[in-house]
Amino acid sequence: MLRLSQRPEQRELVLASLFLTLVLTVATIGYMVLEGWTWAESLYMAFITISTIGFREVHDMGTGGRMFTIVVGLIGIGSVAYIATRAAQMLFAHTALRLQTMNKQINALSSHFILAGHGRIGSRIANDLQRNGIPFVVIEMSEERTAALSESNLLYVQGNAEHEDVLEKAGIDRAKGLILTLPDDRTNVFATLVAREMNPDLFILVRADTQANLRKLMRAGADKVISPYEIGADRMAQVILKPNVDHFLEHILRTESIHYMMEEVTVREGALLAGSSLSAANFRQRFEAIVVGIVDAKTGELSFNPSPDMAIHAGDTLLVMGDHAVIQTLKREGCEAHS
Repeated sequence: MLRLSQRPEQRELVLASLFLTLVLTVATIGYMVLEGWTWAESLYMAFITISTIGFREVHDMGTGGRMFTIVVGLIGIGSVAYIATRAAQMLFAHTALRLQTMNKQINALSSHFILAGHGRIGSRIANDLQRNGIPFVVIEMSEERTAALSESNLLYVQGNAEHEDVLEKAGIDRAKGLILTLPDDRTNVFATLVAREMNPDLFILVRADTQANLRKLMRAGADKVISPYEIGADRMAQVILKPNVDHFLEHILRTESIHYMMEEVTVREGALLAGSSLSAANFRQRFEAIVVGIVDAKTGELSFNPSPDMAIHAGDTLLVMGDHAVIQTLKREGCEAHS
């Protein structure tokens, strides 16, 4: 027994499809009875009448057959038009509902990142943010790319990142940071100016294509400017000049495919390491991780290769190396507060 959907629109569409099937069946039988055609000829005639294809009649028909064709055409064409209209309405309603749901999710975000541009660089950044569970919203103008974002169930706002209303929809007043990967430096400069005016406390990371524009972007309000082309050139030169160093960095930076990784770990109030030191906490033997540096919570100053006796305070950030299990143990047992 056919189970109809509980939604009225879907129920109407199913019933209309069943009615159209009934019309096609009745029309086929009608031609067989009125004109004495075979079932294949009758089905073909019924189909081209309902679908308005307009091919010539299978055989010459009498007056009764022609009157019957008129009735079949009126009912069948009306049914097809109704189904097409309702299907389009359901599609638009589904799209509108999804956008409404997505806007609610965006409005509920805070301390998130806004990623402007989902091209080659932006898509890589989005994958890393998603893999690490960091909330973010993408701003993208291209309909093709927003369709891909929708299929991937990523939050997005379609529009120009230079416009205030688009940034407001992305929640810039509640955001933690803005990542600008737009392909044109002039666009990035203007978007930086607008974003900095809307949220003075926002961390803004910008992509730059040329060295000449780095200073302009910093003056516009960017906190950090990165040139992918310069980084790529430096990396290629490093492969030739310092192959072993490059091999080491490749193992550290490509965290998805290697054993060791670098991570930032914040020491919470009441944690084992808060108010202690690396030697006092027996850090190396207990956690088997390597501390590359410590960032002071008050001054923001980085102490590279800290001494074992250096005091660690609540709020400080440890830059550590180790495998995933070691770092998770460090976070849980050494850096989280214990009752």
